[in-house]
Amino acid sequence: MPGDAAKGLQFKEPPIFERGAPGRSGASLSALDVPPVDLDAALPNLQRAKPAALPEVSEPEAIRHFVRLSQWNFSIDTQFYPLGSCTMKHNPKVNEWAARLDGFANLHPLTPPHLAQGALEVMVRLQALLAEIVGMDDVSLQPAAGAQGELTGLMMIRAYHQSMGRSPRKILIPDSAHGTNAASCTLNGFEAVPFASGPQGIVEPETLARALEAASGDVAGLMMTNPNTIGLYESAMPKLTQLVHEKGGQVYGDGANMNAVLGRARPGDVGVDVMQYNLHKTFTTPHGGGGPGSGPVAFKRHLQPFQPSPVVRRLENQFIIDADRPESVGRVRSFLGNFGMMVRAYTYIRELGADGLRSVSDLAVLNANYVAAALRGVLPLAFETPMLHEAVFTDRALEAKTGVKTLDVAKRLIDYGYHPPTVYFPLVVRGALMVEPTETETKQTIDSFVEALKAIVKEAEDSPDLVKGAPHLTRLGRLDEARAARKPRLRWSPVPSAASEIE
Repeated sequence: MPGDAAKGLQFKEPPIFERGAPGRSGASLSALDVPPVDLDAALPNLQRAKPAALPEVSEPEAIRHFVRLSQWNFSIDTQFYPLGSCTMKHNPKVNEWAARLDGFANLHPLTPPHLAQGALEVMVRLQALLAEIVGMDDVSLQPAAGAQGELTGLMMIRAYHQSMGRSPRKILIPDSAHGTNAASCTLNGFEAVPFASGPQGIVEPETLARALEAASGDVAGLMMTNPNTIGLYESAMPKLTQLVHEKGGQVYGDGANMNAVLGRARPGDVGVDVMQYNLHKTFTTPHGGGGPGSGPVAFKRHLQPFQPSPVVRRLENQFIIDADRPESVGRVRSFLGNFGMMVRAYTYIRELGADGLRSVSDLAVLNANYVAAALRGVLPLAFETPMLHEAVFTDRALEAKTGVKTLDVAKRLIDYGYHPPTVYFPLVVRGALMVEPTETETKQTIDSFVEALKAIVKEAEDSPDLVKGAPHLTRLGRLDEARAARKPRLRWSPVPSAASEIE
């Protein structure tokens, strides 16, 4: 039909390499006004044998191409982004202003400490704030992401055991833990030992006690995500940490979901020895796109000698970079970490204060429970245990009645203008649909999202094929995700092979 043809032309956007023409340019360079240089002599073996195959396009072509792509993209600044477990909340623009202050943004990372006192003071102040918020004694800001924070914390646990003349290998991890925990254990040379949480979605002391006994004295520690990946608070934490400490182990607390308990609970107060923050989740630094990230590690005093080196600290009336750390696990990040993220997080904490941070969690929990209550009769919850920051639904009833699955619902939500929630995670929930509204969304936004889900469930009952074929209003239809994962085409080439091309 003419309308379909027009839509196809409107959304046709070839790669920039397939635009332009030979000799076309969007730049004008003046003639060379210095003597030419023999590059072969000056840079032997570094000169290209042939010029790079760069696109030759005009300025309007380049601008229009990238602006169109940006307009088709989805972002937290354009619409509700209810990813569960990822806390995709709005980043206040004052954070961006602070990070772009000339003294911060243009400070070279190799600036001598005596000329970077302001930046070092921000770091020391942020370390103290983050330690206080979770009830720990100290913080290292060096790790560049939450997963690297996990890795670093486990490195510190391993170094601690070695300093005591021990080398236990087993780390116990419940099935409700954060997905990267097992990988962090493996990278550290530990053995990840999974065990099941209880019927209410949280770990029961009796279950942990049996797992500890089965480990036969080879317990290095326990990794717990609290609130866990199902959005539930691990209420038995004091008893769980006691059981682990009695076996000589350390307790690692995954802080990915701290957004739910700011000002309400401190992991250090219930026996957690070390944990990481995800600044992009809890303290509104940029999230996604591969970085830059920041995953500070907070820890108790007995682990201080093993923290990454160098350490930024106050010495009398100045701030120094202390590299004399003989028991340190070493450097885990170039320079001192992603400083711009630190400035953003520090700005956010100072802007809100203690009462404001407590309100963050109160509103995040309220919004999640509001979503759960509004959809209770439409999609069943995975667990009836009172939830915190996110609501986890299951598709078991919907699929049995209509044949429509979680993935179909997620794809149809795109047609309604919403980014899909997290799907099929956590793995312990059949057909999981995980929604985390965060504290920054209004009741009106959540009501609209709830009405969209209700409409989709009604569509599933009346016209299941409509939902199964979604999305219908996007630039591309439903993509072959399995093929994209198994045979990805990660770079452009003039004539892609049939085996690797993704349509």
